[in-house]
Amino acid sequence: MLTVKQVANLTGITVKTLHHYHKVGLLEPKEITEAGYRLYGKEELQRLQHILFYRELDFSLEDIQKLLSEKGHRLTVLVEQKILMEKNRERINLIVDTIGETIEFEESGKEMDEKNMFKGLQKEQWQEQLQEQNEYLKEEYQYEISLDDVDVEDLEETAKEAQEFMSKMAFALREGWSVEDERIKQLLTDHIAYINDNVMSVDAKTFVESAWYFLTDEFHKDMLEEQQTGLSYYLYACAVNFAD
Repeated sequence: MLTVKQVANLTGITVKTLHHYHKVGLLEPKEITEAGYRLYGKEELQRLQHILFYRELDFSLEDIQKLLSEKGHRLTVLVEQKILMEKNRERINLIVDTIGETIEFEESGKEMDEKNMFKGLQKEQWQEQLQEQNEYLKEEYQYEISLDDVDVEDLEETAKEAQEFMSKMAFALREGWSVEDERIKQLLTDHIAYINDNVMSVDAKTFVESAWYFLTDEFHKDMLEEQQTGLSYYLYACAVNFAD
């Protein structure tokens, strides 16, 4: 089973949205552990796929709840959703392909790879995350991101690289790699080079400032610490050693 964070990463929607779906009874987790963690199984992922298909068609949550409660057979729901999606083929061509592939798997009785269940359904993630980030920046730093100027494809690629970098740093921390480890230096070299080539001009000392910001700003620190306890401190220590 998957945690709420793993489902969010898999589907491209936010943890906040998953919590809301649970709250309104649209998507309940398979179980909740004694520690309060929500866990989702295959049936919950299938239901979430239906929900996201309907959301792409601008159905309200109330209407989706009604539709899913009235239609018990998954294949029937998928076929009807495919017909609806085809009416908007130009805008959601990738989503239609995903639905078609899902139907093929369902008819054959085979399980579809979870990573392929949500192709084309990830636009909500950036809309919500950018809005939350924007509100925080306006409140804390009187700075605002212009959402009209954001290229979603570029943003997704940059976020993917950053996520991979942080995942590798989290792994290094768990494995006990020293801040002086050559593998750490290579990770930082590659990451800084990517930023220079695709985002903005930055050197090792500037990256130390960014790492310090992640360490001292509660919003961003919490993001790193949620991924791996101690990651914000580890990133800063590695950045300082790299700059020296």
